[in-house]
Amino acid sequence: MNARRSAHTLPAGGAGDRPLEWPGDPESLTPEAVDFEALGHVLANTCRRGGRLRRFHSVAAHAVTMSEAIEDLGRPVGRAVREAALHALLIEASVAWLGPDAAPSRRKTERMRRLGVKVDRAVREAAGLGSDPTPEAAELLRFIARMAEAAEARDLPGASEDVSGDVAFPPLDRRIRPLEPARAARLWLERFHDLRGPQEDREPVKENAAAQEKPHDANEQATTEAQLGSPLAGGSRDAA
Repeated sequence: MNARRSAHTLPAGGAGDRPLEWPGDPESLTPEAVDFEALGHVLANTCRRGGRLRRFHSVAAHAVTMSEAIEDLGRPVGRAVREAALHALLIEASVAWLGPDAAPSRRKTERMRRLGVKVDRAVREAAGLGSDPTPEAAELLRFIARMAEAAEARDLPGASEDVSGDVAFPPLDRRIRPLEPARAARLWLERFHDLRGPQEDREPVKENAAAQEKPHDANEQATTEAQLGSPLAGGSRDAA
């Protein structure tokens, strides 16, 4: 996973005073134009489910929850697990350019699908992800997304009114707690920088480091791990 230094990024927590290049016209988007600091703030200020919640819960906080859940399942954390966790963090990035209708759970027009593919490709390339998720990782992402949705339905007032699909999925063990946008943006950016950098530039992952500040409980995903088996080595057998 090679990081692209040409994309606009700052070290986690170092916003500074530079002007941000906010997501704009998706038709003209290039990997070099992706400003991840701006992206993190837009996602942190965007409510999940198109705002159809009684309490604000941001796309950024949701992405962090999914990314951490995947990494928890994949210990010891290797390159494949980190890449899957980064895919999870960026899974709804196109919402920043295209609005809530770009969310993976929404039905899309042909134009929306085309622009979504274009945005996703540019964001992944800027983040150093050379390709789409592998079939196994894509299956795991779908499964974790449904488990996160079930956890939202359990923990967020009104969320159970907008649960998609007919198949009941087990919720994540961790609790979903809404975060105010500035904190959600910071956690998203810190997560992005931790996952994005080259393997040789990173310190080994400490077992308790991720528990220092999370938008949820730091419970281990023992039940989920038992259901999925070894993630990324064949995917979930139960994913829809």
